[in-house]
Amino acid sequence: MVLLLVAAVCGAAAYNFWAVRHYQSLYPPPGKLYRVDGYQMHLYCTGAGSPTIVLEAGMGNDFRIWDLVQPELSPLTRVCSYDRAGVGWSDPRPGPRDSDSIVQQLHGLLTAAGIDGPTVLMGHSIAGLHLRAYASKYPGEVVGMVLVDPSTPAQFDRMPAVMREQLHRSERQLAWLKPLVPLGIVRLAGQCGATPPAGLGGHKDWYLGDNNCSPSYLPAILGEMEGIDASTQEVARTGTFGDLPILIFSQDPAVKQPAISEDLRARVSAVWYQLHEELKGLSTRARRIVAKGSTHYIQIDRPDLLNREVASFIRQIRGERQPVHYGSTQVE
Repeated sequence: MVLLLVAAVCGAAAYNFWAVRHYQSLYPPPGKLYRVDGYQMHLYCTGAGSPTIVLEAGMGNDFRIWDLVQPELSPLTRVCSYDRAGVGWSDPRPGPRDSDSIVQQLHGLLTAAGIDGPTVLMGHSIAGLHLRAYASKYPGEVVGMVLVDPSTPAQFDRMPAVMREQLHRSERQLAWLKPLVPLGIVRLAGQCGATPPAGLGGHKDWYLGDNNCSPSYLPAILGEMEGIDASTQEVARTGTFGDLPILIFSQDPAVKQPAISEDLRARVSAVWYQLHEELKGLSTRARRIVAKGSTHYIQIDRPDLLNREVASFIRQIRGERQPVHYGSTQVE
């Protein structure tokens, strides 16, 4: 019986290894792979022009999360999305997953790709921390920032304690699942080969490979979770950014959130709203837009708003359009 069990687990592990390699060979990444510090990283650039928009995904997402944004902005300028280490088509790598480490790797990737002109950094969720660290470390390269429902250094200090507990609970769940992925048990349970989130069909074939079942995926997410405290401390020390143009998008505080009570939702939304209001103090040329009807994933719920306002933001940076309403908060 024990030998049969061992044989079954070995067979499942071998099948998972084969499936990941098979689907990734069938559906290779659309961009290019560059070697950064000995590890390959995936960068996907479309369009042409300056400044270059560099898209940074939230935790657990890869370049595909921008499927409704990148094609729409590419006729205006060059737009590049990428996969952080261990996610999507980028190799896993050892070491911490805090903002400073991620910034170093992104800069190495852009350097390897020959992207040395002015950039506009655009990122979602935890990327709000990474991009602020990047702009602080390489201020001469960054001409603007777009923060899409971003995390902030103070969020866990000011959010209800239950949100920190929720993060720790997620960490424990992922840690429990981590050894089951390479053993093939998650794949046998039918949790691989996921379909794209609603509306994200631009790269639907790549979801057949479903990198969620790659052995590197969960360790990469766990690394970022474990690095959150270090990231918030690093970014808290960066200070403000003078007159750098900054555009902030926030989710609609009135939209219901699954799995939490209405009372908790109201408390969390109130803190989140205030934290984002305070982000306008990062620059004398910052403004904020609340995306009506949107959840945390504004790039999926309101790509129309994101694409229109970011295009206008790029034209303002180029001097083709007059800037408007610095310091304002609008609901659109």
